[in-house]
Amino acid sequence: MKEETKLAKKYYTESVPDVEKELKTSLDAGLSDSEAKARLEKYGPNALAAKKKESMFMRFIDQFKDFMIIVLIIAAILSGVVAKEWTDAAIIMIVVILNAILGVFQEARSEAAIEALKDMATPEAHVRRNDAIITIPSTELVPGDIVLLEAGDVVPADLRLNLASSLKIEESALTGESVPVEKKIETLSGDDIALGDRVNMAYSNTNVTYGRGEGIVVSTGMHTEVGKIATMLNNADETDTPLKQNLTQLGKTLTIMILAICVIVFAVGVLKANPADRNSTLMINMFLVAVSLAVAAIPEGLPAIVTIILALGTQTMAKHKAIVRKLPAVETLGATDIICSDKTGTLTQNRMTVEKVFHDGAVHDDSDKISETNPALLSMVLANDTQIENGGNLLGDPTETALIQFAFDQSIDVETLLKKYKRVQEVPFDSERKLMSTVNVDGDKYYVAVKGAPDMLLKRITKIDINGKIEPITDEDKKNILETNKNMAKKALRVLGLAYKTVDELYDDPSTDNVEQDLIFAGLVGMIDPERGEAKDAVAEAKSAGIRTVMITGDHQTTAQAIAERLGIIEKGQDKRVLTGAELDKLSDDYFTKHVGDYSVYARVSPEHKVRIVKAWQANNKIVAMTGDGVNDAPSLKQADIGIGMGITGTEVSKGASDMVLADDNFATIVEAVKQGRKVFSNIQKAILYLMSCNVGEVLTVFMMTMLGWDILAPVQLLWINLVTDTLPAIALGVEPVEDGIMKRKPRGKNSNFFSGGVASSIVYQGILEGILVLGAYQIGLHVGPHVGDPSMQHGDALTMAFLTLGLIQLFHAINSKFIHQSIFRKHTFANKWFNGAIIISALIMAAVELPFMTKFFDVTELDGDQWLVILVAGICIILIVEIVKFFQRRMGKE
Repeated sequence: MKEETKLAKKYYTESVPDVEKELKTSLDAGLSDSEAKARLEKYGPNALAAKKKESMFMRFIDQFKDFMIIVLIIAAILSGVVAKEWTDAAIIMIVVILNAILGVFQEARSEAAIEALKDMATPEAHVRRNDAIITIPSTELVPGDIVLLEAGDVVPADLRLNLASSLKIEESALTGESVPVEKKIETLSGDDIALGDRVNMAYSNTNVTYGRGEGIVVSTGMHTEVGKIATMLNNADETDTPLKQNLTQLGKTLTIMILAICVIVFAVGVLKANPADRNSTLMINMFLVAVSLAVAAIPEGLPAIVTIILALGTQTMAKHKAIVRKLPAVETLGATDIICSDKTGTLTQNRMTVEKVFHDGAVHDDSDKISETNPALLSMVLANDTQIENGGNLLGDPTETALIQFAFDQSIDVETLLKKYKRVQEVPFDSERKLMSTVNVDGDKYYVAVKGAPDMLLKRITKIDINGKIEPITDEDKKNILETNKNMAKKALRVLGLAYKTVDELYDDPSTDNVEQDLIFAGLVGMIDPERGEAKDAVAEAKSAGIRTVMITGDHQTTAQAIAERLGIIEKGQDKRVLTGAELDKLSDDYFTKHVGDYSVYARVSPEHKVRIVKAWQANNKIVAMTGDGVNDAPSLKQADIGIGMGITGTEVSKGASDMVLADDNFATIVEAVKQGRKVFSNIQKAILYLMSCNVGEVLTVFMMTMLGWDILAPVQLLWINLVTDTLPAIALGVEPVEDGIMKRKPRGKNSNFFSGGVASSIVYQGILEGILVLGAYQIGLHVGPHVGDPSMQHGDALTMAFLTLGLIQLFHAINSKFIHQSIFRKHTFANKWFNGAIIISALIMAAVELPFMTKFFDVTELDGDQWLVILVAGICIILIVEIVKFFQRRMGKE
């Protein structure tokens, strides 16, 4: 058993020497190899412990826990043991096992796809051991190791920093805040400091964006801040999806119906008999009839068909970059009422971009040309620590890389410019004065480039440059600059001021008091993490589908509101639609649950807030989808009805908590997945309408035949009809294309099920219609054909006609089921080639029972042309009558 580290230890309140002493390490030499090995054995590897995966065998066993599957297994046992119909029992079990294999196969495929998204290389860490700097796999880190950090590194463990040279770390994976945090090494006071304010700590899975640093490893693996969240997720209970609830409800409904019918038939059969005939033989015969009815009532292929339709849905979604981890998530998406989306990286590009530049007295768009000699551009490029790697990759603070990228986009040769204006001195940025300056060679003089907060910069400016003309700055100029800064900030732009001056000599003391005085104003630059180009259209499409997009972010209120307005999540000026985390804390749960619909944007929120928001919507009976990429999103991803993780920027913890992962991190992909989810539900509904109406027809036929004392269809005939005519057409209904206008419909609601929207009534009347047509064919069969006058043969023909009519009429009815309420007489009715093929193949297989060598097996007779004509007319009648009913349903619906 590995020894646990102290979870409650607050190292940010301890000095570096105290931490060094407590962890028995040395800042100068680090740990020895032998000590590191001993600690690795003691504390275990620096890795997150994933929730234990079930074995393939247990996954297979789990497939048999479904209520419908249990009903089928009972039916198989009854067919074999009681009725001695071992063929029927074998066929039912084959269907059950096939369903289980499909379920396991799809789960395994989805897990493999998730694994493929992970970075296969083990991250490495630079550590000091044995008084030397070495590189080791991050999994081998132990408490007490001294880790070195540079821009571009991922922090490999939780560290108490002992060195921070202009160090900035982007912690959005934990806090949701996309702006990097400037780190310090001073000891903090206070026992309840928020994670985002622990500036002397560096946490696992966060990213170094600027500067360099060094720290002592204080926690590894599951004891890191990331590990604590992973522990919570691994212990979380799974919730049933709406699909699973619907299928369970369907199974219970069927069971009650089947038992009721069987009891009625058994009781009526016994009571109708003469008292003298009420013996054990009669009881057994009537029980066999009841079993036949059960076989007719149970849609044996339904679980397999639902699984296949869902699996096909996952394949379609995968083509659209949405990888489904759990089959029911496909359908749940289609029921979504609310999409709670993280802003950074999901609705936006997660990349700071220059949008406006103010210079020479005017505001310019980022597309307007600017000269490389313009002092505003020179200050952007020269007062900048971005590293340009081979191939043009930019490494550094997102704000600074945005400035260099702007220069690249302006076709400026930045590298040549940097060589020409070689840096020789600098005054690094600090959070107090909020400025950065560099002194650069400019011929025989020196060019001082400055950038920073506009208000701080203006205090040091004495002149202004407009179109190359330098004049003393006036109060009017300053007022204009501040007004421009204010207007940019209102649009959620992050604004930096730009200034410069030229000096004759280098500074003996390059400090802020010398370098950053008597500056010339060059301009302002406004940047933003822009919205994704396709996100606005996706939000609009979701809105037309009755789906509300709610933005939840750790960013500031102004930024969140501006992006939400640009995306169409809220209208301009709807400040009351925006709520901060601090404001949310002041609201009671009851009040917030009642008024959650008043808010569309949440800013400066914590992970607890996200869970609370999701729960509030769920309390209003809404199905909630939550998107996210950070560790801080994981609890809310788990709480939501469907969690959607990001495949590119997402942490492994967030992916593990998700039901679906977006391979392209694109919000538009979510809306496309919703469309596919609606299609899946619609197609499952069509399959259920088809299967259940057919089974109602079968039950009614057998029930009435029993009540009227007619010949009864054998269980093997009923099962053959179910397998041949139900399976292929029902699966083919599952690949029907998306219906026109499917994204114009409102969400169906949490209380809806597969019988909603008129499906239940359609099942009843269409099933009754099938039964009537089959009984009619049986009666006609007693009076047509070559065996008229031979009662025994005539009854055989009539029963055969009933059998074939019941089978072929279901194939005709499959065409009806393509549209629940719309007419089938439309242009694209037969566009689904799989459906067309399924109907043809099923019809040929059904008709094959008339082959001489098959008649004995199915106990049927060979029919002539007139008898086949009756069967064909019955099939056409089901289409015509259903079309007439649909016509009046549509008309009544409009009225």
